[in-house]
Amino acid sequence: MNASRIATIMVKELRQISRDAATLGMLLAVPLFLLLMFGFAISLDVKHIQLAVLDNDRTPASREFLQFFLHSEYFELKKVMTSSAEVDGLLDEGKALVALVIPRGFGRDAANGRRVEIQAVADGSNGTTAATAIGYVQAVAAEYSQRAFVRSLERAGVTGMRSTIDFRPRVLFNPELRSANFLVPGLIVLILMMSSVLSTTISIVREKERGTMEQISVSPVKPLELIVGKTVPYLLMGLVAAATILATSRVLFGVTVRGSWVDLGIVTLVFLIGCLAFGVLLSTLSDSQQVAFLLSALLTLLPTFILSGFVFPFRNMPAVIQAVSYVLPGRYYLSALRAIMLKGVGFRDFGDQVLALGAFACVTGALSVLRLRGRGK
Repeated sequence: MNASRIATIMVKELRQISRDAATLGMLLAVPLFLLLMFGFAISLDVKHIQLAVLDNDRTPASREFLQFFLHSEYFELKKVMTSSAEVDGLLDEGKALVALVIPRGFGRDAANGRRVEIQAVADGSNGTTAATAIGYVQAVAAEYSQRAFVRSLERAGVTGMRSTIDFRPRVLFNPELRSANFLVPGLIVLILMMSSVLSTTISIVREKERGTMEQISVSPVKPLELIVGKTVPYLLMGLVAAATILATSRVLFGVTVRGSWVDLGIVTLVFLIGCLAFGVLLSTLSDSQQVAFLLSALLTLLPTFILSGFVFPFRNMPAVIQAVSYVLPGRYYLSALRAIMLKGVGFRDFGDQVLALGAFACVTGALSVLRLRGRGK
């Protein structure tokens, strides 16, 4: 490769980017917009559950039981119902997610240590949310039941009773169970994948539409020199975008990097090289910017969102879909990114992910050179 020819192409590309407001917006403003939109809109936390209550007992004990739900951030009292006919109506209208029915004699039976049946009716339109809400109800009911049982024993003169199991859960890497810590690395993968592939693809296709690709074809510039000269400016801008996204995530969502910044930079660099090479490869398959945009969006947005482990775990997918995910670079980058940002581990724990990203970059780069050479450059 000739360094002078590569530098000439890089200077030309940088000038073109600086004069194209749309490209600058796509590379700098769009990633931040996507981070803000997805970061604030997407949340896996199930909080502020709309709760409706039908209290058929209306005793201090039933009111105390209800307060167990309202003292947490997970439930909000939507309505106190007066008849069972209102239960189905509230759920049908979507005004409540869970309806709690407290039977008559609740306070008396709980005080005497007898079994009490509490009914919880949940809106199962969203199965995941409903299952989480029912889990919260069971946890609150179990806590109240334990306290009521201890009080009944004390009234009977039995003291000093202790639970035989001392359960003390410990959550590693994300003690507060904040969904932002889980989602932000996935957003970084999605944003960098989209912006890097799309920018490179459109850059080369634009040369075709303007007829300058033919001029480059008859010049001494070799295919590999063209690819390097075209992608290095976008590689630098991709690194700037990644740093900006990380800084914004720290300020807005409190997501920090526990591991080494050097490791993070190396992994991001390898990932961006693979994405840019993939963008060059896609540019050889399209002759218009519209087709290039649709092709890039189709092959980056949906696969990265669905098959990278961003939101949906691999173990829940069919074996065929899991096999397809091994081809996607986002899968490996996301795994390494979460290992660095959340767990703070080093290359020893995610070195295989970096090797996979490097292999993807080499394969797509080689295919890009072959495709450009086969098309006359």
